[in-house]
Amino acid sequence: MKAHITSILVMLFLFVGLQRNYSQSSTIEDAGDLFLIAVPAYALGTTLLKKDKKGAWQFAKSFLLNQAITFTLKQTIDKPRPDLSNNNSFPSGHTSTTFQAASYVHIRYGFKYSIPAYLAAGFTAFSRVDANRHDEFDILAGAIIGIGSSYLFTTPYQKKHLELSYSSLNNSHLIGFKYKF
Repeated sequence: MKAHITSILVMLFLFVGLQRNYSQSSTIEDAGDLFLIAVPAYALGTTLLKKDKKGAWQFAKSFLLNQAITFTLKQTIDKPRPDLSNNNSFPSGHTSTTFQAASYVHIRYGFKYSIPAYLAAGFTAFSRVDANRHDEFDILAGAIIGIGSSYLFTTPYQKKHLELSYSSLNNSHLIGFKYKF
């Protein structure tokens, strides 16, 4: 588990480091804005396709906690953005939202399902620094808040493999076991 968190943070820093090699681009910022919607949609869509009601509730709780923490901090810390457009820089909401969704998929369904979501979340973090809307500290805090909120509410998905049944008729009792492979 710790190895996965470490690899996620390393990936985040690699994407942030890339920003020094590219000029500001509205295309990169637009892609980050798109991933802000696409990554949570991927997470929730996976849950709905699996008909995982418990997972949908876990996603909703972690998403709402993430948003509450992020927006409360934005309003109370009052840190200016690097482009000086307003004082809502800390933490990065785009980053916290995408990392919350990516880590939800990771915890609930496994690391291999979360790889595209983590890549998109890392790119989103990079896009926020590239657009001069956040610094590295803002996106690191956003990633930690997003991942942390998922860890508070999300449990691994358990398919029902074993089904037990019981029936009785005229003083006869029957216990059944059914196992799905």
